[in-house]
Amino acid sequence: MNMRSPLCSALFAILCTLAFSGLGGCGKKSESPIFLESNRKSGTAEAPVKDVPSDILASQKAFSTVARKVTPCVVNISTISKKKLVQPFFEMNPLFEDFFGAPQYRRDKSLGSGFIISSDGYIVTNDHVVRDAETIQVKLSNDKVYDARVVGRDQKTDIAVIKIHASDLPTAVLGDSDKLEVGQWAIAIGNPFGLDRTMTVGVISATGRSNVGIETYENFIQTDASINPGNSGGPLLNVYGEVIGINTAIVAAGQGIGFAIPVNMAKPIFTQLIQKGNVSRGWMGVTIQPVTDELARSFGLRQARGALVNDVLKGGPAAKAGIRQGDVITGFNGTEVKDPAHLQRLVAEAGVGKPVRVTVSRDAKALELNMTLANADSAPKVQREQRNGDQLGEADPLGLVVDDVEQGSGVVVVGVERGSAAAEAGIRHGDVIVSINRRKVTNSDEYGRIIDQVAGNGGLTILVRRGNASIYFALRLK
Repeated sequence: MNMRSPLCSALFAILCTLAFSGLGGCGKKSESPIFLESNRKSGTAEAPVKDVPSDILASQKAFSTVARKVTPCVVNISTISKKKLVQPFFEMNPLFEDFFGAPQYRRDKSLGSGFIISSDGYIVTNDHVVRDAETIQVKLSNDKVYDARVVGRDQKTDIAVIKIHASDLPTAVLGDSDKLEVGQWAIAIGNPFGLDRTMTVGVISATGRSNVGIETYENFIQTDASINPGNSGGPLLNVYGEVIGINTAIVAAGQGIGFAIPVNMAKPIFTQLIQKGNVSRGWMGVTIQPVTDELARSFGLRQARGALVNDVLKGGPAAKAGIRQGDVITGFNGTEVKDPAHLQRLVAEAGVGKPVRVTVSRDAKALELNMTLANADSAPKVQREQRNGDQLGEADPLGLVVDDVEQGSGVVVVGVERGSAAAEAGIRHGDVIVSINRRKVTNSDEYGRIIDQVAGNGGLTILVRRGNASIYFALRLK
């Protein structure tokens, strides 16, 4: 035993040495960092990009500043509305309620956005956000919730003003949307899908967008800053934090296409809503249509711009000013008129009872006329009689079969030949032809004489009455 003791002691020492060296190895592994932390946050690793351009840092700081300064002015709006459940086929039956009981309704909840414009609680939003709402609640950035009431709504521009009972509120600063340029930064803050005060950034994609088919009066700012359901009514901002628009709509079929109402267009609207609860607009007393290239050539215009007057209401402001059927309105108060939608907006914004200057092109000559606008709400409804013929004869060189009208002057179209010049231009059965090349058509005999005289000229302009509307058509004869 004693002879083996030195050997055992040696083996024991070797095993202990190996064990401790193994533990030492484990200790070294544990000292290696599991992840790298930047030395910009008490770590030891350097950032992958050391020299970030100063302009990028300045832009980042600017966006953060806008969010911090403006977010308190943005509110979340939640509404509850009562919608009647439609029962097809049976609801119109007078005995419906006897069998099925009273009509049933459902409660609809919706979310939107808005921004505070006065410290005492006036808030601007979209009309469609609060339309038909039974209850409206507004949540501020400090999470306080208030009940709100509708002060006024304007469906034609989709603008509404609501009011909460509060004081000393943070208010938004309104900018100048007329000075916007394509490519400038655009910042949207709102409540998309219920996500409180979401901020998105993009650029101004276009200005003056009209004929979008969203509202009656359109002059939209287009932006690619993300706008989603729930953003409606929230502010579109510039880098100064000024409100330049009211986020209103998106193109569901595309991405990066959102529309906002310019704040300069909205200011007179919500001012009237606050002052009197509704909006009064100017009215000329004319019906108008676009000027196509064919019509521009026919009326001696250099380009297809302006609004062609196809009817003048008797006794209206335009009639008193001397505007005639066939005039092309090319200017309004010194502003060049682009198209009918543009003129409609200019007249509406000019105000009731305001004197205005109207520039028209008549027989290829420019005329300046003075007019006082009336209130659009007082515009009378024009009713006209229209006769549908039922006997067809041989088509004329235009491809039309016409007959005398029962009352008044003109001829009614009772037949349109397929593939004819008239059919391609868009003339329909039942249209009443009033004039050709600005020569009045009194009856079918006069119509025939005019057609014989002008058919060989290659092109002509026809004015027709269709229901309550008058429309010019340019025909190109082959």
